[in-house]
Amino acid sequence: MFEPVIAPSGTLLGLLQRGRGDGTLHALTAPRSEALAALNQCVRHDPRHDWQVENRSLYYARLFVDLDGGLDELERHLFDIEDVLDSEDCRTGLALSVLGHLASYGRPDALNLLRRYAAEGNNWAWALDELALRDDDAALTALAPRILARFPHTPEGEAELATMVRDAFEPRPWRLWAADPRPGIGERVRAAQEQGCFDRWQRQMRPSGPRPDWSVEAVFDWAREGLSRGAVLHVPAARCLAAVAGADDREQIVATARGGDEAARCTALRYLADSQDPRVFPLVEAAVAEGPGPVADAAVDAFERMRSAVALARARQWAPRPDELGAAAGRVLACRGARGDSALVLAALRDAVRREGCDAPTLWPLVDGAGRLGILTAAPVLRHVYRETASSQLRGRAARALAVTDPGFAAAFAVECLWDCEESTREVAARHAETADARVVDQLRRLATDPAEEAEVQTAVRSRIGPDGGAG
Repeated sequence: MFEPVIAPSGTLLGLLQRGRGDGTLHALTAPRSEALAALNQCVRHDPRHDWQVENRSLYYARLFVDLDGGLDELERHLFDIEDVLDSEDCRTGLALSVLGHLASYGRPDALNLLRRYAAEGNNWAWALDELALRDDDAALTALAPRILARFPHTPEGEAELATMVRDAFEPRPWRLWAADPRPGIGERVRAAQEQGCFDRWQRQMRPSGPRPDWSVEAVFDWAREGLSRGAVLHVPAARCLAAVAGADDREQIVATARGGDEAARCTALRYLADSQDPRVFPLVEAAVAEGPGPVADAAVDAFERMRSAVALARARQWAPRPDELGAAAGRVLACRGARGDSALVLAALRDAVRREGCDAPTLWPLVDGAGRLGILTAAPVLRHVYRETASSQLRGRAARALAVTDPGFAAAFAVECLWDCEESTREVAARHAETADARVVDQLRRLATDPAEEAEVQTAVRSRIGPDGGAG
């Protein structure tokens, strides 16, 4: 998947791409044609950096409803020639999810488009999952011949069908089709279900990886063998070491962490850190001093996992370092430090934004830490991250941190957060948004009655409005 191109945060397109509540509020006051053009561009060209964890579909579907938008652009996107050439789910997944929500909102054109794509499109399994949640039994039953025709009556085709039935995210259509009396449908699906159950049983019975009766050196060999195949196995190998290593093996593991080959050294460093062995600290420093590489990365990652008081003390010592180990120390203090570490955490947060921008993964624990420690002086940089990041997940974290560090949050960002694409961000807004703003009361009422809204958000809303719909 190509990295999405995100427009500036001050533009309507940039706001909608980020899933910000301000995007919806601006779109509802902008010329309708301009708003629909930006909305369609977002849905056709998924703007998410990580489509598996970031939400956009409900956010865009609600805006389609508010703008009474047509589906011609989405139809052209779904049935473009690229649908034949590009088999990646992420090309059409967002559009299909938006159609699913629109079908829930009573849009028959969305439901019909999903049915057609399930019958003809490349990413048909996604469309079928959307229909499984929303369509009636008769319409799903009518799809069975078209879906099963995708699997030829060959051993390979039957095996592929069994895998599809076994791994289906929403099993409802397959269960319906298993009971279908038509020739070549029910009997075939039932056979696929039985084969899928047998495959699952075989996987469960098949041993994989090292067993506790292995030696320390055998575990290192397993990690080396994995590296030769391009697999990174030092993390599971370290867990295996915890099962097989005894007190007499500790010196060998320390020596391996100091001067072993790459796979064994990474495994040993991870094991020593997980067991909170203080001898790991100079070994971590030595690995980082050697320069960037897999061993240095494994050493830093292992240090970040340590929970002991000695590790916290070492983090305070390392936090001022201008390298990756110093950055890791800042994250450790953000996650597990005390109030007295606030200055070091704030310095790490500012430095990360300055060096890596507002989308750096290192910001996630630092933003959380600023909120956890209640660092009031972090509010300006948190507001900057909130505005500029393209990650809706990171923006939500910034909103939660601002709720405890920024006295103006309730009357400012909390208001727009009620329209945010992430349910956790809407939940924060529902608990904090200032109800003197008439838009807040109207949106709280809408969220309270929207069947597509998450239960956690509606619980937060009910804590703010009474049985009569009045704001509290």
